[in-house]
Amino acid sequence: MRNRITFAGHASLPVIGQGSWFMGENPSQRAREVAALQAGLDCGLRLIDTAEMYADGGAEEVVGEALRGRRDQALLVSKVYPWNAGHSDAIEACERSLRRLQTDYLDLYLLHWRGNIPLEETLRAMETLQQQGKIRFWGVSNFDTDDMAELWDEPNGEHCATNQVLYHLASRGIEFDLLPACQQRGVPVMAYCPLAQAGRLRDTLFTDPLLTQIAQQKGIRVAQLLLAWVIRKPGVIAIPKASSVAHVQENAAALEVVLTDEELQLIDRAWPAPQHKLPLDIV
Repeated sequence: MRNRITFAGHASLPVIGQGSWFMGENPSQRAREVAALQAGLDCGLRLIDTAEMYADGGAEEVVGEALRGRRDQALLVSKVYPWNAGHSDAIEACERSLRRLQTDYLDLYLLHWRGNIPLEETLRAMETLQQQGKIRFWGVSNFDTDDMAELWDEPNGEHCATNQVLYHLASRGIEFDLLPACQQRGVPVMAYCPLAQAGRLRDTLFTDPLLTQIAQQKGIRVAQLLLAWVIRKPGVIAIPKASSVAHVQENAAALEVVLTDEELQLIDRAWPAPQHKLPLDIV
């Protein structure tokens, strides 16, 4: 089925989900944020991504409120700080996240970025959490190619369900080596900030004459064009922030956008893929 993927135990998941970075920081926006997440579920965007880092757990509380009575409709992802990734610390951190999310399990739990705690210890914590029924699958975030190679060499490292990394048209570094490596292993990549939401290049992308022209010709917004570009490759899931009901509905509509070969070639010439290894972009 077009623009769907088998992911974290879900046989047919749309390749656009919902992010929650910056949610929970302003109490006056809480109702709007909850409504946006719920609208996303209504549109079929079942994957919701959050983290203990976001607003010091505030984003998890917003997500928990949005999922009240609807938990079974979502594939729920959260992330643990690297300094909380030791065995007992990771279990306690996960339990705190579960309380904020008002649920008894996570579909997917990620190590937010690489820290000083040995991967072997973090993997043991993830396996313990699985055995306890508190998480269904585990993965990583912000892991570069060498990090993934080291992870896959660990006992049970092949069970990693995803790598969540920065990926958008103005940040294509993963296409040189990381994305092909994950595709070869059958590990889906979650693209955070697919619209360059937290980067300095957002305005450049949204005012680019070529992108504006293609979007106008297709009768869509530039944001929808950028999302369609990110999910054009197999094994990639985009998780734009669910900032409002209208934006979530636009994001969902991007699942139906088809970019022609000619359009993709024009975009590639204007925003070329790297021809050598680049350090992993992180924001």
